[in-house]
Amino acid sequence: MNKIQRVLLLGFSVLVGALLLTSSGMAFGKGDEVRDPLSMPNKSFKFDPRTSRSFAFDNDVLVPGSRDQDYTYGLNLTFAGRGVEDHWASLHEPLGWLDQRIGLDQRVSNAIESSKIEYGLFGFTPEDITLEEPEQGDRPYAGLVYVSSTKERYDLARQVSWQSTLTLGVLGLGVVGEIQDWVHSGIGSERPQGWDNQISEGGELTARYGIARQRLMYKSDSGLEIKTTTQGSVGYITEASWSLSLRVGKIHTPWISFNPELTSYGEKSVPSEVGGVSEHYFWTGISVKARAYNAFLQGQFKDSEVTYDSDELNHGIVEAWVGYTVALAEGYSFTYSIRGHTSELNQGVGDRNVLWGGLQITKTFN
Repeated sequence: MNKIQRVLLLGFSVLVGALLLTSSGMAFGKGDEVRDPLSMPNKSFKFDPRTSRSFAFDNDVLVPGSRDQDYTYGLNLTFAGRGVEDHWASLHEPLGWLDQRIGLDQRVSNAIESSKIEYGLFGFTPEDITLEEPEQGDRPYAGLVYVSSTKERYDLARQVSWQSTLTLGVLGLGVVGEIQDWVHSGIGSERPQGWDNQISEGGELTARYGIARQRLMYKSDSGLEIKTTTQGSVGYITEASWSLSLRVGKIHTPWISFNPELTSYGEKSVPSEVGGVSEHYFWTGISVKARAYNAFLQGQFKDSEVTYDSDELNHGIVEAWVGYTVALAEGYSFTYSIRGHTSELNQGVGDRNVLWGGLQITKTFN
């Protein structure tokens, strides 16, 4: 068994163990039953899944004082609601097969279900993008072009949501660097010179399967919601994590409708399938991650110019986020966010914290 296979097996074991632990209620010392009336959803709201479309753009220039490095940009288009399981690139069938193998469907009875599909790409760069030669000691160039299918099961009685996601992508395609070069050329910025040194240059298939369990902890009539999320994934990022998040403001959608804690770089967990209401709210959160493997730093099976061994990485990572969302009764919503996490490398010039911003617009249809 090679290194990649050992790491993926370890990550899968962590994923299953963490989710079995929380499903038994041990994380809070009690079961899933929520008896506090403040934690119950707004009784005047009827969950009515609709169709929505969302476009998101991430870039490190969207935060003050940023530089063009690390997670440098991401683009994605997400479809949610009716008909998404029939998209030409849908992964919902293999996702359902994986969910059945792990017994996920048996954990929720009489669930409200929803589905999403996402198409996107994102990329990473070292600090100095003007160098053509490989930069040992700094983050390698890396890019992913992907499609991702998500299924969510919401247990109204227990106030618990289970979400599973399957992503299929290709590392090392030139299009990620070409888009960055085209943008930099258009705005007169320094053009990246080292994309020929990226992870899996020329292309290599990759995949990721993840499960997340969300639980509502607290909900007040004044517009404050607090929830926890336990999640894990196995694949090009293999990790387990626990998150605490909140939103506060004028809220008219259910607590499951917006999930920034499930974001993984360019991959998003949104948009919501609930719309047609006017609301605005501030949201923030923090996540503690135990990361066993990261293909964007360690590579996969294909040789790459710059890669790092497991002992050169930080396997404990803290990520945090803050954002503001405005939704209009006409079905449009707008979001600005800032995210960051502690350093992934434990040595060299690449040992630095990461920060980026994001913009998102969503349209929900009746």
